[in-house]
Amino acid sequence: MFKKIFITGGAGFIGSHISEYFFFKYPNAKIIILDKLTYAGNTKFLKKIIKSKRVTFIKNDIIDYKSYEKYLKYVDLAINVAAESHVDNSFKSPLSFTLTNTYGSHTFLLNCINKKVKKIIHISSDEVYGEILKGKNTETNFVNPTNPYSASKAAADIIINSYKFSYKKEIIIIRPNNIYGIRQYPEKLIPSCITKLLDNKKIIIHGRGENIRHYLSVKDFVNAVNLIAVKKDKGIYNIASKTYFKNIHLAKLICKIMNKNPKRFIKFSKDRPYNDKRYSVSCAKVKKLGWKENYYLIKDLPDIINWYKKNKSIFKKLI
Repeated sequence: MFKKIFITGGAGFIGSHISEYFFFKYPNAKIIILDKLTYAGNTKFLKKIIKSKRVTFIKNDIIDYKSYEKYLKYVDLAINVAAESHVDNSFKSPLSFTLTNTYGSHTFLLNCINKKVKKIIHISSDEVYGEILKGKNTETNFVNPTNPYSASKAAADIIINSYKFSYKKEIIIIRPNNIYGIRQYPEKLIPSCITKLLDNKKIIIHGRGENIRHYLSVKDFVNAVNLIAVKKDKGIYNIASKTYFKNIHLAKLICKIMNKNPKRFIKFSKDRPYNDKRYSVSCAKVKKLGWKENYYLIKDLPDIINWYKKNKSIFKKLI
């Protein structure tokens, strides 16, 4: 179906899984991957595909449109995954998040429109809705971000959404839960817990760890991205998991699996300036397309832990 696919952030955690998935799903398609290769991106994540003649890798920044505009010619599908995503970092360096997540996404979008890309998908986040203490956010709810990261993502969503009026261009926006899986940089909770315990160090938990997060498998996520790409040309789609944990409970679970005493290996720190208590989104819309959740964090954790045992050296110099 797709003959030429362009993926930004394609060497990062989520992007590398998307790159791999579409490479094998569409064996006749050319895959063009753009990645700045910041601390969270690594071409080792693409080792199964990067040497293929069907793959072109561009090391550059999403905001540098001249470095990749020629590659967008005759592209059937462009997926924007590139992002700064760690909330803690967004409090320390908010302008870098605006630059990549807002300005970068806008630059990418204009480039795609100018080069007449047939289908455009932008990967957003459930955090753009802000916290919700009860119930679930649907795709028609207003965005209400509460930190610099989610604000930069929401700003991109608003710009993209405006183009259906100003440019009569339809674009797909996808807003997933927290995504888990192998290759995730150890600044996020799950890989942070695992790598700390592998080094016999204490897990650091913000506040008292009472914040609730839903966890979606990266495998289920890429299946959803493909399904939406095949079936739709426009709209906003939430992707959600049933699985949720309080941060403290997830840390204790990882301790249990790794045979570590949580009383000895969990340490509490000062909370973020603002830490949303709960996110929750409805994914009824994507389920109508035929998507369903097939993977669950509790079952997947042992394999993820084993992956970090074998591959922790990839991150060692940067942690």
